[in-house]
Amino acid sequence: MVKSILAFFCCLPFLATAAIDTEGVTAEAEQRWGETGRKAAQFLIEHMPEKDRATLDNEFLLTNLELAFQAREEFPWAKEVPEEIFFNDVVPYASLDETREDWRTGFLALARTLVEGAESTGEAAQLLNRDLFDVINVHYNRGRKRPNQSPFESRQQGKATCTGLSIILVDACRAVGVPARIVGTALWADKSGNHTWVEVWHENKWNYLGADEYDPKGLNNGWFGGRASKAIPGDPVHAIWATSWKQTKDAFPMVWNFRDRSVPAVDVTGHYSKNKKAAGVGIRVFTERGGKRVPAKIELLDESQKVLQSTTAKAGRADFNDVARLKFLGKGPWTLRLSHEGQSREMTIKSKPKGTLDTFLAEPDMVTQAIEAWEQEGRAEREKELEEKVVRAADTEMKYLEKVFGEEPAGGHSLWISMHGGGGAPPALNDRQWRNQINLYQPAEGFYVAPRAPTDTWNLWHRGHIDPLFDRLIANYVICRNVNPDRIYLMGYSAGGDGVYQLAPRMADRFAAAAMMAGHPNESKPDGLRNLPFYLFMGGEDSAYKRNKIAADWKVKLAALRKEDPEGYPHKVTIYEGLGHWMERKDAEVLPIMAEKTRRTWPKKVVWLQDDTTHERFYWMGVSPEGAVKRRRLEGSIEGQTIAVTGEDTSGLKFWLSDELLDLDQEIIVTLNGEEAFRGKVERSEKVVKQSLAARCGMVATALLDLSQP
Repeated sequence: MVKSILAFFCCLPFLATAAIDTEGVTAEAEQRWGETGRKAAQFLIEHMPEKDRATLDNEFLLTNLELAFQAREEFPWAKEVPEEIFFNDVVPYASLDETREDWRTGFLALARTLVEGAESTGEAAQLLNRDLFDVINVHYNRGRKRPNQSPFESRQQGKATCTGLSIILVDACRAVGVPARIVGTALWADKSGNHTWVEVWHENKWNYLGADEYDPKGLNNGWFGGRASKAIPGDPVHAIWATSWKQTKDAFPMVWNFRDRSVPAVDVTGHYSKNKKAAGVGIRVFTERGGKRVPAKIELLDESQKVLQSTTAKAGRADFNDVARLKFLGKGPWTLRLSHEGQSREMTIKSKPKGTLDTFLAEPDMVTQAIEAWEQEGRAEREKELEEKVVRAADTEMKYLEKVFGEEPAGGHSLWISMHGGGGAPPALNDRQWRNQINLYQPAEGFYVAPRAPTDTWNLWHRGHIDPLFDRLIANYVICRNVNPDRIYLMGYSAGGDGVYQLAPRMADRFAAAAMMAGHPNESKPDGLRNLPFYLFMGGEDSAYKRNKIAADWKVKLAALRKEDPEGYPHKVTIYEGLGHWMERKDAEVLPIMAEKTRRTWPKKVVWLQDDTTHERFYWMGVSPEGAVKRRRLEGSIEGQTIAVTGEDTSGLKFWLSDELLDLDQEIIVTLNGEEAFRGKVERSEKVVKQSLAARCGMVATALLDLSQP
């Protein structure tokens, strides 16, 4: 029986485009179900999203109403649901902005068999949560296509994250007359991520449960309760919000599309304020870096090797943010012991960590060990900077604002650095530009950060302290917020666009892509953009400082560079005719394009032109401190085991090498302007790995060939 029902459910059709006849639906509903039917239809149509009015039809709404009333009549608990709750949390055909489809037909038939024997809404919800996901074979997996999948879309893939699973459970509950709604937060107060779960109406109040996270202890026992207790009431990002069909003054924060405010919400933070279950540091255990998450035993030991605490790591279907927790009490160092299926490992923790710590069972190789040490060294100070929204480097500090979008992908979050305009103006004006920048763009996923320039001078983002400050900002997010170092993006508007013109060529090896909006390049040149996708946006009427003319000149320059080097200089220049300095946010079209790019970490060809602010490393090429000279230009390429460098001055060079670039077990040849300068092997070194990490986040060299030394 279940198999045949499931086969029907898997073949649900998508809806055709039509239009709603309000009077026709309400009249038909009144004829079928009386005054209650008329009010239900009116409520459904009055509060439905505008886009649904043009894409749904009468038949769809009437079928949805018919099955909702059938459930109210069939299941004893449904008859007891207050009319207001029934209209708002049983009758609606959707929860968020998911694809609209007829889920009631299949779910009513399927869920009816699963809730047999239940005597209340709470029991019915628990039975569905225990059995439904196994029956339809959909479980937690961050490899799903979209966070806001409909039941049909999740069933096609056999995977969903917390939002997709919650949509399924809410729909199944509503199908059997159990009032249910989506609940979630865009970002936990401790900045460890976002989450979505479900609330069901039971014993005249709302109770929570995690979708596909059945707990035999009953409702209100989810792993996320402790984190929810620290939420900030009224905060669009940090509060706990529940969906509502009835229009409210607030909107549910859909992290995959923050601009969409079409889903009404109510602030339910107060429901969770007394729940203090979660405490301590979260621990996830993987077989190795990039490996499988496993349910390992975790022990925390003091300096005398006395076991202080013991727990078991979550794995399998557990949400990525559902983690085991330990309290690091007193002063370190501590030993963390991991054990799983006969494999064990101990690691030293010198300073008290915060948030969630990813650990690995595999005995670390030279690189992994160096990375782990690097991540732990000074972590507490990095966490403090993240909490204070400030970074400190080069005897300077830089404040920033932050927003978080979307669920964390399998490879880690992205990071978007977006520079504000202004400059050469009073601090108050630059502050306004800064606060405007945090609202200017909304990526589908990632940490979106708007730094405040440390100075108010005209050259806000040109100054030499910006480079180390950005390096520090990037490393803080990579180490403490699980940002993928190969998915970091640079943007800027007006004076911030000036900064992109400057920073993108000279810091190209830090970014996956860069976008310049309405800026001026001053003395900067595009040579260093050889391996960085670069996007330029300008209003055709933006004539101040000849910005529009210079943008057109750069279009010609970039095209010429691309023609000469077809594998380099990926770019697109867009000039909006008729628009001035303000491009009416049309330039935001670049965000999904940029999001598809990942950093070219080890390119086979590098073009390095030093700017006013100089560097000692660019991708795999390096120079001694005295060799970091303004306007020095070098071109380097690798073919097989040969490194060839050309330039007016090729003295004092260094090469940061990796097996991703060439075979370090084989002989390496270096030629400078066609003359052989080195032939031999280069040894891998842990010291080099550490030096490399300190100099360039996520671009780990294992060997250094230093021609600057005799």
